[in-house]
Amino acid sequence: MEWSSTGLRVLRAVAETGSFTAAAAAVGYTQSAVSRQVAVLEQATGVQLFERRPGGVRLTAAGATFLRHASLALDEVDKAERLLHEPAPSRPTLRLGVFTSIGAALVPEALGLLRQRRPDIDVFTREGSTPALTRSLRAGTIDLAVISARPPYPSPDDQDPPLDLDVLVEGDLMVAVPAAGAIGRDGTATLAELQDAEWIAGPDRAGERGIGVWPTLPRRPAIRHRPRDWMSKLHLVATGCGVTTVPPSLIGLLPEGVRLVRVVDSARVTRRVLLARLPGAPAADVLELTRCLHEAAERLPLP
Repeated sequence: MEWSSTGLRVLRAVAETGSFTAAAAAVGYTQSAVSRQVAVLEQATGVQLFERRPGGVRLTAAGATFLRHASLALDEVDKAERLLHEPAPSRPTLRLGVFTSIGAALVPEALGLLRQRRPDIDVFTREGSTPALTRSLRAGTIDLAVISARPPYPSPDDQDPPLDLDVLVEGDLMVAVPAAGAIGRDGTATLAELQDAEWIAGPDRAGERGIGVWPTLPRRPAIRHRPRDWMSKLHLVATGCGVTTVPPSLIGLLPEGVRLVRVVDSARVTRRVLLARLPGAPAADVLELTRCLHEAAERLPLP
């Protein structure tokens, strides 16, 4: 079998983005060029690497096996290129993916702990949705992912082998309301009050609906604002522009002018923050970062 590093990078980009179109944008090629690269790889390996599905593609079992080893090869090529241009020995490098709302609450504390204990480790972080981070794990472009989970807490994907998952944070969803407003002055709110409120929600993303609205409202609510980041949502709440849900991990970051309330006439809505990685014995530096993430999670102020 013969293939190029370009073909392997295209393969990884398709697996990570979940579509030929998105992969083409990511690597700067046309969609037809990406399709040709994948076709060449499938011909060279003699197996189907992707399952074509409505709305995108996903790795076959054979494709996932091939990509795991291909990603290791690409990492070694990248390391060799760095060594050619770096006079100093290469430092251990970890790649951490986090879903958007947890980044400000958890990552700075965890990386501060890691710098104290292992200043020799370089960590690169990026944010994304839980489906995108899961694909990145499978593609080998990140080493660890901090992802979200909602009841009944299904596996983040249906591929084999299953990912190793640890619970970092678990707690009940609450609602952030303007402190100067009429809702929740006693620390509680009803579904009827929230149904008539104006809501602030995140934008919908591929594979994941925008979050920020209480999930059991009787009717579709009025959504007035769709900022991309959580702090923008919370500051909009503080200025009286609406209400939004708050996961337990963000409670310690509330700005002035925001009050938290519990929904009294709805079943509890519990959220989990999970640490995900590929199965197998983790390297020592991955274990150290894992310990720091768990310790940072234990320090989060929860209700």
